[in-house]
Parts: sequence; structure tokens; C-alpha cells
Amino acid sequence: MGTSTGSAFDAETLRRGIESHTPQTLLSLYADDAEIRVVDHNSRPSHPTLVRGRERIAEMLDDVYSRDMTHRLEDCVVQDDRAAFSESCVYADGVQVFSESMISLRDGKIVEQTIIQAWDE
Repeated sequence: MGTSTGSAFDAETLRRGIESHTPQTLLSLYADDAEIRVVDHNSRPSHPTLVRGRERIAEMLDDVYSRDMTHRLEDCVVQDDRAAFSESCVYADGVQVFSESMISLRDGKIVEQTIIQAWDE
């Protein structure tokens, strides 16, 4: 996907959305044609989970942020039309999740995101 830097990515909105459990705030960061690729224990690199379009991304975010867990943005780096961030999460029962995301931006919106995540088993 082609990218440009017409406007800046709002890392503070990312933090607010993640840490406040507000999927609508997070959804505002995605372009209409955005795609998320998830790689984890269940979705191997050769067969990642693909989530395409804002409607499907909204469903995914609603599911994740409806769970009884805390989320914290660890780090976020933005450079030109790319950004990366780390997120740590803890379920109420103590199970921990850690994820790394690499994103491509167009006009300050996420158009591609690759999430690599791992959790306690």
C-alpha cells in the first residue's frame, strides 16, 4: 500500500484508546481500508489471522476491550509513515499478554498493522 505523511499520527490518542479501554477511540486511528495481520500461537506466520476493513477491525477491538483485563502502552515510536509500539496486558486472573505492532500510515491513519503477540499458558 502506498503511504504518505499528509498529517501526523496521534500517539496520544493511541495511548488513551489502549489504556482507557475505548475501542471507538482506537478505531478512529484506522483508515477505512486498513488491514491487521496477527501472528501468535494460534495464527502462525504462514497462516496469520487477517482482519480487513474498519467494520471488521471494530468487531475485533470491541471483543478485545470487552474482556476483564488491563492494557498499557509500553513504548511507541513514530517516524515518517511508520510507527511501532509495544503493549502489555493482564487478565483479572493474572495471565499476561505482550504484543508488538508495526504499522504503516497514510495521512496519519493506520493502513497496515502487523501484531505479534504471546501470552502465558
